[in-house]
Amino acid sequence: MDPRLRPVWRKLRYSRALRRWLPAVGRRAWAYLRLMRLHRPIGSFLLLWPTLWALWLAASGHPTPKLFAIFVIGVFVMRSAGCIINDFADRNFDPYVQRTRTRPLATREVSIWEALILFVILCLMALGLVLSLNRLTQELAVIGAVLVISYPFMKRYTYLPQPYLGLAFGWGIPMAYAAVIGSVPTVAWLIFIANVIWATVYDTMYAMVDRPDDLRIGVKSTAILFGDLDRLIIGILQLLLLADLLLVGHQTGMGAAYYLGLLFALLFAAYEQILIRRRNPQRCFEAFMNNNWFGAAVFAGILLHYTFTTRV
Repeated sequence: MDPRLRPVWRKLRYSRALRRWLPAVGRRAWAYLRLMRLHRPIGSFLLLWPTLWALWLAASGHPTPKLFAIFVIGVFVMRSAGCIINDFADRNFDPYVQRTRTRPLATREVSIWEALILFVILCLMALGLVLSLNRLTQELAVIGAVLVISYPFMKRYTYLPQPYLGLAFGWGIPMAYAAVIGSVPTVAWLIFIANVIWATVYDTMYAMVDRPDDLRIGVKSTAILFGDLDRLIIGILQLLLLADLLLVGHQTGMGAAYYLGLLFALLFAAYEQILIRRRNPQRCFEAFMNNNWFGAAVFAGILLHYTFTTRV
């Protein structure tokens, strides 16, 4: 070959190799993103809203930028880690469920070791975040990690994985109070209880989508436990949730803006009852998704209260 053409040939060869390599990298990255459920952020928002409720209430409406960044990033990191460990636990069940059969571990797009390595990386990221907080928050974070890791296995042994999800998703509430004021007062546990109730509500709606498949493969849920009383029990839980949030408002001295937010939350809850009335799987999934607006309405009420309340 003409020596003058060698640099051109080399560049062309590398260009071809790069074109072959980039699609493969893109497919792998997309599989990882799907494994972490970053393409479906609804779970992150359902985890984020109660964390923000607590952070704003604990800081009287003025959390520091540092704490805000730590808890928001922590929400997305831990939700992603939770999705990975959930799919790891369910890897032998997911191929037999219509909604989950295309998940990366179910289709073997991602190996078990790849998933576990990614899980460890995310946990180390979360550890880095929590190490910048006080000792009490770090101790609470250990409990939170145990809840996240153990949650996926609950559906094998109990019909109550939904309340347990509420424990895992709500653990950021006492952590937020501990990070802001160095203690966890009674009102923090009231918010925590509200979140457990709320998670039971929305995850039961979610489980209603999979109920036929879950019955067939032997996975347990509150949707199966409640049976024909599912809509009634969800309605009762929604009322208990709103009553708890009313008590939180009373305990924290909330004003009209907060209660207006609760009014909108009530309307969203009523709409969810309409959606699930015929137990149509698609409508039940829409009701589950609608809970994002419920959480946003409560936070909007808190945010507006502090926005229009003069700082003392």
